[in-house]
This record gives sequence, structure tokens and C-alpha cells, in this order.
Amino acid sequence: MKRVAVTSSSLRALGYDPDAKALEVEFHNGSQYRYEQVPAEVVQALLQADSLGRYFNQVFKAQQYPYRRID
Repeated sequence: MKRVAVTSSSLRALGYDPDAKALEVEFHNGSQYRYEQVPAEVVQALLQADSLGRYFNQVFKAQQYPYRRID
């Protein structure tokens, strides 16, 4: 999945597959995670948020999307 760099103090890059509803997140510390069952509108809201890191923490932790660490 192709990722694009984002401007954030915690997130480095994001990639989204709308068919699989999968979001890949790369953090500045080098860790990478794949979140499943993420609707496109949630990803769009993340990209439009004033603070990507804050939005990510508030929404993704609250929604408890299934996720796994990837390499």
C-alpha cells in the first residue's frame, strides 16, 4: 500500500486501501500499524483534522479498530 507523508509530530505517513478499509500508519518512532474496518470518512476526517495525532488518539483508541503491528 502506498503511503503519503503527513505533517504531524507523531505520525510520519498514512496509507489507505478503501476496498479493504485498511489504514496503515507509520509513526515517527518507526513503528508501523495496520488498522482494519476503517471507513473512508474516518480517514478523510483524520486528514482534515487540525492535529492528526490528537484526532488519531481520540478516535482510533475510542473506536477500538482491530489492528496489528507490521514491519
